[in-house]
Amino acid sequence: MRERTRLYLISPPAFDVEAHARDLEAALGAGDVAAYQLRVKDRPDAEVLAVARRLLPLVQEAGVAFVMNDRPDLALSCGADGVHIGQEDAPYAQARAILGADKTIGVTCHDSLHLAYEAAEAGADYVAFGAFYTTETKSPKTQADPELLSVWQETMEIPCVAIGGITSENAAPLIAAGADFLAVSAGVWAYPDGAGEAVRRFNALFDAAS
Repeated sequence: MRERTRLYLISPPAFDVEAHARDLEAALGAGDVAAYQLRVKDRPDAEVLAVARRLLPLVQEAGVAFVMNDRPDLALSCGADGVHIGQEDAPYAQARAILGADKTIGVTCHDSLHLAYEAAEAGADYVAFGAFYTTETKSPKTQADPELLSVWQETMEIPCVAIGGITSENAAPLIAAGADFLAVSAGVWAYPDGAGEAVRRFNALFDAAS
């Protein structure tokens, strides 16, 4: 039987650090969360590191993995548990050389099984497919079909992450298709009843499907 789907939080694209820290604590205290990815774009390295060092203890003390987006060098500097890289970011081999064997490295593979198989062969710890739905967090390059998740589960062992516009209202088909993790940003942070309630709703969906 396939393991229960888990939640992979992604930070908002822009936020007040202290306000987000409060939302993050509420989310982490509301139910099972596997990972939190800090995704801060177009800011000086020193500023990104300052945000990371403010949020990382909250995440790790909750037993959740702290993942840096794009930058293996900053992940190493702040003590992150891993890095998530896109197709235009540092190559997997370079990220692994910087972070060493024990850190988690995930790779964006858009809607391509070919890219995912390449990432897995190289040694990636997980692959991410998307975007599955319309998202305002970033401009997606591709539109992925849930069947990708099913094919991946049938052929590969390493976990797959579904990303892109996912909310507790549209998550069920992705869970049924075989997503090991759902990567969610606005679906948690912009949830009308608060981040904690969003996490509870996602976990209720995961429990019902397992």
